[in-house]
Amino acid sequence: MTNSPDANPRYAVGDQVRWNYRGSDISGQVTEIHTADFEFMGRVRACSEDEPQYKVRSDSSHRHAVHKGSALRAAED
Repeated sequence: MTNSPDANPRYAVGDQVRWNYRGSDISGQVTEIHTADFEFMGRVRACSEDEPQYKVRSDSSHRHAVHKGSALRAAED
């Protein structure tokens, strides 16, 4: 993970991250980084070089989700 000057955290493929889902803390791994609009689960996700979106895979369910960097945080070792 790197921090950009605008305070939006930047993650790399393979980084372990955490996010909140319905009040639960979920951990997983970044599998893709999107910097141009794309479709995920029937919805177009808006993103850019300045505001990428991260496809993550849950460690527990092995399902994928997509989040902005601001919704993710680095996983504690």
